[in-house]
Amino acid sequence: MNPAPNTTALNSYGSMWRRVPKELGYLLLGYPLALAAFITTITLVSTGLGTIVTFFIGVVLFIGALYVARGFGTLDLKLLEWTGQPQIERPEWGQTKPGFWGWLGSMFGNGHYWLYLLHSMVVNFILALLTWTITIVWVSVIANGVSYWFWGRFTSRGDDNWTISEWLFNASNLSPEALLVWDSIFYFLLAVVFAAVLPFVSRGLTSFHHLVARGLLGAFKSDALRRQVGSLAAAGVAASSAEGHSLRRLERDIHDGPQQRLVRLQMDLAAAERQLDAEPEKARVLIAEAMEQSREALEELRALSRGFAPPILLDRGLVAALESAAVRSAVPTTIVSELPEGTSLPQEIERNAYFVASEALANASKHSGATAVVATVALDASGALLVEVSDNGSGGAVSVEGHGLAGLEQRLLGLGGTLAVDSPVGGPTVIAARIPLG
Repeated sequence: MNPAPNTTALNSYGSMWRRVPKELGYLLLGYPLALAAFITTITLVSTGLGTIVTFFIGVVLFIGALYVARGFGTLDLKLLEWTGQPQIERPEWGQTKPGFWGWLGSMFGNGHYWLYLLHSMVVNFILALLTWTITIVWVSVIANGVSYWFWGRFTSRGDDNWTISEWLFNASNLSPEALLVWDSIFYFLLAVVFAAVLPFVSRGLTSFHHLVARGLLGAFKSDALRRQVGSLAAAGVAASSAEGHSLRRLERDIHDGPQQRLVRLQMDLAAAERQLDAEPEKARVLIAEAMEQSREALEELRALSRGFAPPILLDRGLVAALESAAVRSAVPTTIVSELPEGTSLPQEIERNAYFVASEALANASKHSGATAVVATVALDASGALLVEVSDNGSGGAVSVEGHGLAGLEQRLLGLGGTLAVDSPVGGPTVIAARIPLG
């Protein structure tokens, strides 16, 4: 059952009143702060212009003016958020070039500094004076209407003293006491009207400040685009680095494993060929050893291939592939799938998720001393794929450059994902990967 419109309107009006004290505090405090910002920045800028011929002093004063304007602008944003206004995205203040001259160029070339200076020196000073005056008048009318019955009796009421009652009722023949009563009633009703409208006035004035602040003190749209481009560039570098790391690891594993066994296999077969006629029994032993070497080399090649894209992953999907990996794991492993029924994941996402989970399972088997591992696959609220591998081992897992976890971080960064490792000494260890699907 939907609430009645009147009830909804009353609740909305009541919620506006709850923000009135903070909004009035902001509006009343706004002009003194704007005046302080105006005096400080105008003094620094004018003095800097007057001493610009010395260069050093003038530049220092200009730098001071920019930093002061930045401070007052940031304070204004904080106060607006304190009143309940939506948060405004902050600009980027970072240094784009190294060294002192790079810092100086980054600051003077950053348009945000000059907009903050414009806000402190001109715009906010005028706007704060206007809104402060309206607020003072509005609050004064309310205070006057509520208290006029008391202090009105002490004011002079001579023949030349005009009252609102005389004008409204043309009642010049009324006694001073009667005029006081009628004036008190009128001013009280006026105060009630002003008080009823006060939440709308304070909200409107504060919202106007917020609108101006968004235009002058907020981040540019190009800032977000620049960050996105930088993030994509970093992701590309990370993906390339992860791919290089994986290739070097594969090369090392092939060299240390199957290649050595194949060399031994070749040597055993050559020895068996030489002894086949003279000593057939020794030849049979060598051939049996060669068969064992070939079997072990084949197992190692299969193990290496599982770290990339086993056939079951392509045929039956991520969960089935992880269940197959759990069966082969040296540590008892449980696979928990919280994916909605019928979820279809892109092959590239499944391949990388499988790689992350396989690497985490391998680390748990080799280094943790765990007796149980749980791997969970799910989707978060934003639709990203979550892969979490936890074990009850000794913990202490850290990301070291050139090793498994660092390679996983690089791989996920290339996909726009993240890797979180929580592994206190003594355990347990939780490795959680988040991979966006889009």
